[in-house]
Amino acid sequence: MIVLVAPSADDRRTGGRHALTSVAHGRLMVLLLLFAAGGLLILGRLGQLAIFSPPGEARLVSARFVPLRGDIVDRNGQPLAQTIDAWSIGVHPHKVIGDKRQLAQSLARIMPEHDARWYYHRLTLDAPFTYLARRALPETVDAVNALGEPGIAPGREPERLYPQSQLAAHVLGFVGADGHGLRGIERAFDKRLTDPARRADPLTLSIDMRVQAAMQSRLGTAMETFGARAASGIVMDIHTGEVIAMVSYPTFNPNDIRHATADQLRNNVTQSVYELGSTFKPLTMAQAIDTGTVTSMARRFDATKPLKVGAYYIHDDPGDEQERWLNIPETLIYSSNIATARIADLLGEAKMKALFHKLRFDQEQPIELRERAKPLWPSYWGRTTTMTTAYGHGIAVTPLHLATAYAAMVNGGILREPTLLRVPEGKERRGKRVFSAATSARLCQLLRLVVLDGTGRKGRAPGYRVGGKTGTAEMADAGGYARHRNVSTFAGVFPMDDPQYVVMATLVAPKGTKETYGFTTAAWNAAPVVRETIQRAGPILDVMPNEHRDIDVSDLTPLVLTASGEQVAQAQ
Repeated sequence: MIVLVAPSADDRRTGGRHALTSVAHGRLMVLLLLFAAGGLLILGRLGQLAIFSPPGEARLVSARFVPLRGDIVDRNGQPLAQTIDAWSIGVHPHKVIGDKRQLAQSLARIMPEHDARWYYHRLTLDAPFTYLARRALPETVDAVNALGEPGIAPGREPERLYPQSQLAAHVLGFVGADGHGLRGIERAFDKRLTDPARRADPLTLSIDMRVQAAMQSRLGTAMETFGARAASGIVMDIHTGEVIAMVSYPTFNPNDIRHATADQLRNNVTQSVYELGSTFKPLTMAQAIDTGTVTSMARRFDATKPLKVGAYYIHDDPGDEQERWLNIPETLIYSSNIATARIADLLGEAKMKALFHKLRFDQEQPIELRERAKPLWPSYWGRTTTMTTAYGHGIAVTPLHLATAYAAMVNGGILREPTLLRVPEGKERRGKRVFSAATSARLCQLLRLVVLDGTGRKGRAPGYRVGGKTGTAEMADAGGYARHRNVSTFAGVFPMDDPQYVVMATLVAPKGTKETYGFTTAAWNAAPVVRETIQRAGPILDVMPNEHRDIDVSDLTPLVLTASGEQVAQAQ
């Protein structure tokens, strides 16, 4: 006999809970399946559009997958590179139903950057899609849409914008169609700029947009005035290694690189190597003082006639010859090749090589950019090479190498790696000592005298206490040197009583003008660029002109005589 027992109230409640849970799980599974199906449908549709749509539509769809990039700003937070959501206007030539000639004329009226003939060519291409405009203004898109042509396809896509146009172009570089950096900072920090976790955090450079504009403007004017083939300029903080401005000419617009040439894309500050002539003389002098080879500023060297070394003669440049014995200050003031060569001869091959090795003149500069060049090191070292490299012939370096070396020479003797990233206060790299503090202080005096009374007089900016050295080197040519083509450089420092910045300008193959009496030397073309850059940038860098301050050179001025035998005026 079967006995039926009615379930208790607790059992009924437990069963009800299990039933409800089963229903909830079932509904959740259905919901998840619906979401998955929806996701697959969307991905499938995107894939279909990317594969089977005309190329233009595929571009607009795939543009959404181009990695977005973080902003690049200058040291003051001013934008140098941004990613914007821009309008583009494309056309499917085979889908145009209206009169193409009339449509081309209408497009030319709306977008006058091209004529009707150009638009007609686009409208008649045997292609599924082509662009008519990129980065179009919204009102332009509205006007084109109003034409009512179904074959025209407006779209939105991310675009990299450089709001300052050509300003700091070689520093910034540019990105490719895939959204990744191809040159400059864009290339060097591509991973950082495309990292979603860091995209909201702008990359802050050491560049000051205002100083960059000042140097770029002045250097560009000089290049045009003197018909130079190329030019470069740099402003560097001597205590941190920060590059405040970096200019290279010819230049390009990173917003439109389609027609940029190899010469325009080359960064002459970091990629071009030159023999920089007499700008090397202070470095040689610093090594002679630092090693104890020269212990007295009054020591004199015979510059009465050309110096014969083997089958060659070392001459002083026309106009600079003193034809007498010169002491240390006079050797730099009058830029004597002969006296400098004699000092290098005393130093010897080992100490001259040691100088260039410790200044990294035998390797690429360790700056963030990948566009860098290694110096041209002499293939043979002998007595002649030791002498000629002392005044900047026989070894070729980039302008960045020289600017970095000058910074070390005047900042107390510490060589620091140059950087294009802003260095927070108190976070300066330790650097490496290459000259003693006493040697550095002496070179500050000597560089000031060169501007006060020597070849650097045209670099003198009243109140800014500029020091520096000119350098004019004949350009290397097949089988020798081109006598009538120079690389003209002025490496300046200011203010010399408390050195803060190196400012350097180089002009490649400048031509003489009526104003320079036909001269192409650095004193006439590169030095004025540095002077005017300092005058414009000084206040921006919180260095105000002061006619009542200067470095004390009173212990050196009694040693310096003019060509007529008179003592030079002491700096006030």
